[in-house]
Amino acid sequence: MFDALILGLRELTEPSARRLVLRSVLVAIATFAVLAVAVTAVLARLDATGVVWLDTLLTIVGSTAALVLAWLLFPVVIAAALGWFAEDVARAVERRYYPDLPPPAGMGVGESVLATVRFTAIALLLNLLALPLYLVPGPNVLFYLALNGYLLGREYFELVAGRRLPWSKVVGLRQRARGRLWLAGVVIALLLTVPLLNLLAPVVAIAFMVHLFEGLRRRAGAPAVAGRSSLSGAAAVPPVGDRSV
Repeated sequence: MFDALILGLRELTEPSARRLVLRSVLVAIATFAVLAVAVTAVLARLDATGVVWLDTLLTIVGSTAALVLAWLLFPVVIAAALGWFAEDVARAVERRYYPDLPPPAGMGVGESVLATVRFTAIALLLNLLALPLYLVPGPNVLFYLALNGYLLGREYFELVAGRRLPWSKVVGLRQRARGRLWLAGVVIALLLTVPLLNLLAPVVAIAFMVHLFEGLRRRAGAPAVAGRSSLSGAAAVPPVGDRSV
């Protein structure tokens, strides 16, 4: 897994990846800005008490809370946003390191969008429910990484694996490597919470997971292509309702 992470980080230095890195930075900035504005708008509805000094205090506290919440929720929200350019990053990595691979089957736009919306909704809900635990100094970091490590490891793996394997094999491979994928998710969560690095982290995370997936796939002897090209038009990912978190 360490080698896969190093290769993922190395992707940032590749000239061919500069456009993807720039796009990642722009998407990450836009995602954080939209998230901060959305959280601020929700919290702003809670500060109308009619008492000037109290409303001022609530505004200050609310603005700070909005930034903290946006920071905490950023990893799961950017995981949804990166779906729009994940394929480009994965293909760039495969062209450089795995030229023997045939074209991926990919996944349908509608399926991808619905699955992404569902993941985002569940991940946001779980993080919001866990907010009280995030306020406990010490254990809060461990709990945050444990929860989001699971969510991000699973989402990134399914995003990458769903391009090349039928869903039954994605599930089987994911279950056999659940510990490794959880650790990979923890690493991704850490990358996405480090200032400035989190702007580049989406590209690193996708490249990292491509290398990790290829290692797991080859050791398992799974085929490189499935889905639409080998299943007579069947989807490479399951109906959204089957993607349980």
